[in-house]
Amino acid sequence: MRALVLKKPGHVSIETIPDRVAMDGEILLKVRMVGFCGSDLNSFRGLNPLVSYPRILGHEVSATVLEGASHDSALSAGTDVALFPYTNCGTCSSCRRGRPNACQFNQTLGVQRDGALTEFITMTPEKLFPARLSAKELCLVEPLTVGFHAVARGRVSASDTVAIWGCGGVGLGAVAASSCRGARTICIDVDDEKLKVARAAGGHCTINSLNESVHDKLRELTHGHGPDVAIEAIGSPETFRTVVEEVAFTGRVVYIGYAKQPVSYETRLFVQKELDILGSRNAQPEDFHAVIKLIESRLFPVDQAVSLVVPLQEAADALRSWSEHPSRFKKIMVSLD
Repeated sequence: MRALVLKKPGHVSIETIPDRVAMDGEILLKVRMVGFCGSDLNSFRGLNPLVSYPRILGHEVSATVLEGASHDSALSAGTDVALFPYTNCGTCSSCRRGRPNACQFNQTLGVQRDGALTEFITMTPEKLFPARLSAKELCLVEPLTVGFHAVARGRVSASDTVAIWGCGGVGLGAVAASSCRGARTICIDVDDEKLKVARAAGGHCTINSLNESVHDKLRELTHGHGPDVAIEAIGSPETFRTVVEEVAFTGRVVYIGYAKQPVSYETRLFVQKELDILGSRNAQPEDFHAVIKLIESRLFPVDQAVSLVVPLQEAADALRSWSEHPSRFKKIMVSLD
């Protein structure tokens, strides 16, 4: 069968690999569509500290069950599913605290282990989420769950004003999740098209940081206080610092992205503001259920969030184009149907 293989940074091609065979306790799946994630782009650029090469990419997955689970009628042959792409050991500190999404020994599809940009894969039943959604909709579930989990980490409520830096796939999940909780959501990006999609996903206000002062606009929108919750979904040293500077006193800061270089802080603000500074990694099963419910309700702008769908044979070129011109794309998906 065919697979998209990242051999080393900057070198990706379609290769022939052995067919997958389901072992005991596994389900054989036909991959229908896979989304490119920011981590895939960083792996292609050689900037992902977690990836090893060569690697089959892909962890945002829509698939169809080929050989059903005899003990689970919800996973019969022909069922369409989204995939939970993480592993957990069950014994590390995170797992013992009931937070397997942050497992010390996690291996994510397409990062620490081969992913789903291939024709068939196998998974265990508990990693599958059946839903009556299209391939494109199912493919959006995982990236949106990461934003949903960040909002849960930030304890967002209807009384909060939330500012979200970055309106890509993960940031849009945070926008939608904040809106679902009744919060007033401020969306910040450099791309007007992404900000337009963010409004459609539930954002109340938008700030294009290329055209206006984020500091001044946030002060205006929050009556001088700053946002109660600041969520960083970009991963740059500048925005890592900015969220600490802009969040309100006794506010919560949630980091999703990785900064690619060391970050220097004015640590006085941590103490003076008495901030809660939180990391957010991956997602929990309840986030998958929440996102599926959101998409089923048709409250998320699926078509607006996806800018390009290509067949597998064009996936390498699409990844290169994204790397060379990142501002031209929102979400890129690869169809294997």
